[in-house]
Amino acid sequence: MLVSHSRDVAASTAELAKALVGTGDPAPVAAAGGLPDGSIGTSAELIRQAIKDVDGGKGVVVLCDMGSAVLTVKEILNAPAEDGVPKDLRIADAPFVEGAVAALVTASVGGDADMVISATDDARSYRKV
Repeated sequence: MLVSHSRDVAASTAELAKALVGTGDPAPVAAAGGLPDGSIGTSAELIRQAIKDVDGGKGVVVLCDMGSAVLTVKEILNAPAEDGVPKDLRIADAPFVEGAVAALVTASVGGDADMVISATDDARSYRKV
């Protein structure tokens, strides 16, 4: 699940990650970017819907771009279960694009939430030089 301040950034990152999965069916991925009117910001309403869209009962890993996106997801994490928040909802501490690709590839080959978080941890420490 991808949370960005921009609808376009979230959607494009989701599309890139799906394209890089390769053959086969990618795991569910949803993007919650911007505000409902399309402007820049974060929306708890859009994030909650995206969580519901990808929750298959195996856990949901969320990648956030920065700042209030993280704070909004943390608020959702503290919400009671009757609000539809899955018990195994986690925030990945990873770069947005690299983490999204690592998460989706890992989930698409059957990785559970622990494996997905581990893959995003690896993405965080990947050196480019």
